[in-house]
Amino acid sequence: MAKTGKERSAKAALKRIEFDEKELRHRCRLGTRQKLEELMAWNEDTEQASVVEGCLRYVHSLGPEAAREALKTRHEIVISENVARDFHKQSLLEIRKDPGDEILSPT
Repeated sequence: MAKTGKERSAKAALKRIEFDEKELRHRCRLGTRQKLEELMAWNEDTEQASVVEGCLRYVHSLGPEAAREALKTRHEIVISENVARDFHKQSLLEIRKDPGDEILSPT
């Protein structure tokens, strides 16, 4: 005799408890979703969760140092000479507006 939907749900709930399964949710922006969709397409996988799990397993398999390198942010803030010069000029103008402060030039 076939199991009812209620019986299948109960069995699935017991498995989730047995394997200590937890649901993880997070929000992500369009660019991140697009990357996930590309990964799914490349691997011909329609399940987001399995692709995310695969990525986690792979990064973990790299070990602590390589995982840190793989996950570190790729954004580097670089202040150009023009911006530094403009900032310095504006700072001097502000200091001149309020005399009494000493001007210390960087060495």
